[in-house]
Amino acid sequence: MDFSAHIVLENNRVRLRPLEITDFEALKTVAFDAGLWQYTLTRADDAVSLAAYLRHALEARAEGQRYPFVIVDRQTGQLAGSTSYYNASEAEQRISIGYTWMGEAFQRTGLNRACKHLLLSHAFGQLGCERVELETDARNYKSRTAMARMGATEEGTLRSHRLTQGGLRRDTVIFSIIKPEWSGLRQSVFQEFEARG
Repeated sequence: MDFSAHIVLENNRVRLRPLEITDFEALKTVAFDAGLWQYTLTRADDAVSLAAYLRHALEARAEGQRYPFVIVDRQTGQLAGSTSYYNASEAEQRISIGYTWMGEAFQRTGLNRACKHLLLSHAFGQLGCERVELETDARNYKSRTAMARMGATEEGTLRSHRLTQGGLRRDTVIFSIIKPEWSGLRQSVFQEFEARG
């Protein structure tokens, strides 16, 4: 994956464009909610932590470790949150989707599914992936349910896998979607975005 490329992905519901440091002001209106960050590795619910979040995301992109996008809700034009590609392996033809968060007002609106449609389409199409991975904190049942509803297969739990907030080690649940499944998912779970996207 070319981390220097300017990637813009769009369907009828959402636009994903590269995250920029100048997105701070627009994102703080949705990020400053402690509830959003309960199960994340880091927080961004105040000015200092959001600025650090943006800086770290852009540094990770510069180092070829993560490609962060900002989520633009096409219905309102507002910035709703952020999502990323990471753990890209061309040799293994796989990539991960994660670091996803969006403001409370945008949750349960179909916006997350619209984002996943774009990221999965690009991964299986332009990036030539055979496998896309998604992971979440084992305690985050809302995220686990959302992943299962969009057709991802729960593969297992990595115990004491990652260091999270407060110096705690979290268990991580791994989900995946593989290329042979994508055609069916496009015509079922993601059909509304295929039809008009």
